Amino acid sequence: MLWLAPAHLLALLTLALTSEAAPPPNRLPRLTDVTAASGIDFVHVNGPSNRKDYIFEAKGGGVGALDYDNDGWMDLLFAQGSTLERVRAGRSPTPALYRNRRDGTFENVTERAGLTHRGWGMGVAAADYDNDGWTDLYLTYLGPDVLYRNNGDGTFTDVTKEAGIDASGWSASAAFGDFDGDGFLDLYVASYLDVGPNRLPEGRAGGTCSYIGVPVLCGPRGLPGAIDRFFRGNGDGTFSEQSAASGAADPGRYFGLGVVAADFDDDGDLDLYVGNDATPNYLFANLGGGRFEERGLTAGVAVSGEGNEQASMGLDAADYDNDGRLDLYAAHFAHDSSTLYRNLGDLLFADVTLRARVLEPENLLVAWGMAFVDLDNDGWKDIVHANGHVYPHLRGAKGGETYEQPALTIYRNTRDGTFTHASAEAGPDAVKPVVGRGTAFGDLDNDGDTDVAIACLDSAPLLLRNEGVAGTHWLMLRAAGRKSNRDGIGTRITVHSGGLSQTWEVKRTVGIYSSSDPRAHFGLGAATKADLVRVRWPSGKVDEFRDVPADRHYLVDEADGLSAEPILGRTR
Repeated sequence: MLWLAPAHLLALLTLALTSEAAPPPNRLPRLTDVTAASGIDFVHVNGPSNRKDYIFEAKGGGVGALDYDNDGWMDLLFAQGSTLERVRAGRSPTPALYRNRRDGTFENVTERAGLTHRGWGMGVAAADYDNDGWTDLYLTYLGPDVLYRNNGDGTFTDVTKEAGIDASGWSASAAFGDFDGDGFLDLYVASYLDVGPNRLPEGRAGGTCSYIGVPVLCGPRGLPGAIDRFFRGNGDGTFSEQSAASGAADPGRYFGLGVVAADFDDDGDLDLYVGNDATPNYLFANLGGGRFEERGLTAGVAVSGEGNEQASMGLDAADYDNDGRLDLYAAHFAHDSSTLYRNLGDLLFADVTLRARVLEPENLLVAWGMAFVDLDNDGWKDIVHANGHVYPHLRGAKGGETYEQPALTIYRNTRDGTFTHASAEAGPDAVKPVVGRGTAFGDLDNDGDTDVAIACLDSAPLLLRNEGVAGTHWLMLRAAGRKSNRDGIGTRITVHSGGLSQTWEVKRTVGIYSSSDPRAHFGLGAATKADLVRVRWPSGKVDEFRDVPADRHYLVDEADGLSAEPILGRTR
């Protein structure tokens, strides 16, 4: 035992009190590339790597962070693409599921888990659709989508047909949410184009389209759009397609890429925001009972503040300014800027991109998977998006526009409604050149900060471990509904600590093609406890917990309240 002299003890107490009162440092943590050490040997395939003749060869794919085996650790699932040759020969690959070994490494368990469907995969959605306590999977494809039920023993069963799911076109992103308040999850599927390996668009690269003077693949303008679908959960493990009946319809067949479910008007039910490429975005306001009305234009989020249709290749909704309202961010194409919409209340938004200073590095970047995430645990959400172009001929091109691009763009929240472009602060691994696509965010090592997994086109993924910021604290809470859906999707959690109030709404789908850690993450800065944790369930029930110690994972159960999260220990 180490004994301290009284003077030394007094000095330590003084330091502790000072750090408790001082504001947290406003700096980013280092993000370290741990891909090689992780044991993940997945390599994405999506058409020829040296050229892209068709638009579907340039778009995919996604990644999901989910705890499929209920051990308290996030596993990773990568959507796998294909090639025209493999599709025609019936040899398309399967997705790849990696189990978290709890020691910083992952094990490929795809075959053992029964994820055997072969196709041209695009995205990953995860949720417990049947309320049995196990996370199920919905995989989007260039062709029929697949619903896998988690059997609870480490395996999955393809139940697509039995569940009544029929989504046969090019699906991009999918989001689960209980939109009618019956305690069972419904499903919205954003679809992109009515083209694919069996419906090739006219004019491959070398046709009528060009980019900086070079013939390239065409689209999406001029190509036929695919229709989005809304499936209502029937409560018995099956779904009914009710797009027209619900009002969440896509009559214009806009080019859907991203979708996020969130309660934008804070009325207790989930709305839907759909990001459409080169066409206006949808905001489906929930009128109650799972009926929707499209209000994108009147809400101010159908187009940019300048009235431009944009690319919408990554979406998230969160409260970046800590005013209790969920804001929106949409990631876009090169020679444009991504867009930050501030929620003004009453289902009205303002494009504050310029005012918030999130323009600096955008011009030559093609932005994809993104999220609002508190990287530095200071209690304020930063903006993070992955990057990667779509035209391989830009390798070696003049003018500064490149195919491989900085892995992440990071805007650090300066706590006054503005952001600072701070990617370089996170270290060289955060900006190494990749062709990024879907991105999952989550606490992969259960140390209380958010790590990043980027799915990269035609290559290995990039896993970035968050090294943390010394002196900051955190809380993470997993919601378990009882009367509400078991995942607690739509649960709104508010944490008050150190004079700061933060809001988090539970969801799984963020960015594009991808699912993230569903646990609510709160950076507490210098505070060592949360003074108040307020939980509003989709059922309407409200729970409050006071003086909750920091730096712990918690389970918040709709029936049983707050307790330490049962997480299996680390392995050596």
